Amino acid sequence: MDFDKILSHYRAKACVMSVELFPDGSYGNIRVVAGNKAHCDDMEAFRHTPFVPNSPYEMCFPKNQNFEDHCFRCIQSGKPLHAYVDLYMMGLWLNMFLMPLDSDCENIGYCVYCYDVTPKADSSAMADLSAETATYALNTCIKLRGTDNVKQTFQEVVEDIRKTCGSDHCCILLTDTENRECSIFAESTREDVKIKPMSRYVEGFYAIAETWPETLAGSTCIIVKDERDMEKLRLANPIWGSMLDLSGVKTIVLFPLRHGGELLGYLWAVNFNVDDVLKIKETLEVTTFLIASEISSYLLLNKLQIMSTIDSLTGVKNRNVMNNRIDQIVAGRKPSPDAVIFADLNGLKRMNDDQGHISGDKVLRSAAEILQYVFPDEDVYRAGGDEFMVLVSNITENELNTRVAKIRTMAKLSENVRFSIGTCYGEPDVRRAMHIADEQMYADKNSFYAEHPELKYR
Repeated sequence: MDFDKILSHYRAKACVMSVELFPDGSYGNIRVVAGNKAHCDDMEAFRHTPFVPNSPYEMCFPKNQNFEDHCFRCIQSGKPLHAYVDLYMMGLWLNMFLMPLDSDCENIGYCVYCYDVTPKADSSAMADLSAETATYALNTCIKLRGTDNVKQTFQEVVEDIRKTCGSDHCCILLTDTENRECSIFAESTREDVKIKPMSRYVEGFYAIAETWPETLAGSTCIIVKDERDMEKLRLANPIWGSMLDLSGVKTIVLFPLRHGGELLGYLWAVNFNVDDVLKIKETLEVTTFLIASEISSYLLLNKLQIMSTIDSLTGVKNRNVMNNRIDQIVAGRKPSPDAVIFADLNGLKRMNDDQGHISGDKVLRSAAEILQYVFPDEDVYRAGGDEFMVLVSNITENELNTRVAKIRTMAKLSENVRFSIGTCYGEPDVRRAMHIADEQMYADKNSFYAEHPELKYR
């Protein structure tokens, strides 16, 4: 067959791939048997080496199991294939087309590989999907963009993905590189299977997840569709392979979730319908792109919300949130608390001057930890520089007094925390309750400084 003549009609970068076919349905060597001028020029420009016909494909393109599988499936099925791939290791996007060719060799199949590489994603290329995949992706996008409950909607999306894949289990796992932790964002398990929920494994699972980039080796996903693929996975990643075996996993498709160059986590489906592997791959390639974008936005908004509501030094709620809560109580949109507590640190100014603000910050954090420990179910606020407020509901006056005594005991046992405390119980007017608690706190402070005049200036 005159491959050069065939390729001469292609203006885009194109080459002919050959795949060695075995009787058992597997494949062997994959080669680039011919290339057009655009392909040869590309090899010169980026590989800095002339193209050699009939060379192993790794001489032209990065070795990639998914690419091999695509070539094999194109030839085996006799149908054209298209994929739009994020080459995240190279910061590029690959638009690829595979078209099967006739073969005059019994154990060799051929296909034309036409490709283009760009530094940025092309939405028109990404939209060139089957009608079924495009509809699925659009429905997923509408669900995610139209929700007020992000976590619940993601749970529904994962359930949809599991059903689409015909899998036993599907999960979105987020990874925190800085803290070396994993967290389950959403998961779905078929009711009639014995696969245990990911919550049984998530603690310490980061040690497994951090091996996946190396196992991916630049691929956009990992697809294990049969025992042959599983054996390859066991060789590449023995610990993970053993865990999959122990968990009863026979097949798995795993996609990294990336957005803006950042790895957010992974989505996987196990024991999926291998007859639909190409449809599943195409569907998840697009869906994970959308999911990663939405997760990134959710995490950013969550981070901004934390920054706007949490005091960065102590971890308790900040004054803005406190003022909003008081305004809502006064307006009748939230119930009044049963008790108000003010707790102010004594001697902090002296400590900052004598020992430095690092020591002072340590005391503030210790004070906040004591208040959160004694009132774990209540809102603790940093009302000012060294002043905290706690709004307490569903508590008796005796219980309140017991907990205040516990605060004082824990403060005495600490290194440098010295509290002045004021409380008000049973006053329905929250502003008046705050005023009474504040006055009691200052009375307690005056008593403290009467006993410790050396610490009086703050």
